[in-house]
Amino acid sequence: MCGILERLIVLKIVVMTAEQIALVKKTWKVFRDIDPVLIGDVFYSKLFLEVPHVKHLFKTSRDVQSKKLIDMLSVIVGRLDRLDEITEDIQQLAIRHVRYGARPEHYKAIGRTLIWTLKQGLGVDWTPEVENAWTSCYQTLSDTMIKAANYKRQSMT
Repeated sequence: MCGILERLIVLKIVVMTAEQIALVKKTWKVFRDIDPVLIGDVFYSKLFLEVPHVKHLFKTSRDVQSKKLIDMLSVIVGRLDRLDEITEDIQQLAIRHVRYGARPEHYKAIGRTLIWTLKQGLGVDWTPEVENAWTSCYQTLSDTMIKAANYKRQSMT
């Protein structure tokens, strides 16, 4: 079954064009120069304001959680054109999220918050093309994680 998930990831990434991948990578460079705690503070403040019932899912300090978020995004963006290299990592991340209590509907709130945070950080450099690229990127990753989490949950029963 793992081969099927890997093929799904490869098929999903085709949805992103080379130009979209390049835009995501280019715009992410701006965030690599910003303190991850600052980015995380903006992200999590917005998330908990919009969806307060998910706050209990985050057990680590906001500083630690922020660094994890930025590190994870950096790895994924860095390999966006070669996601097959981190397929297992993405699947394991999804499985951990199930253990934390994450549900498929949480991914939508996280996506909205991520897009909002990126938009705030990029300011005038946020264009419709950048928004489409990041939306496609997040959709690819969240779809993959949801499928991996459901697959693991079913195989554990």
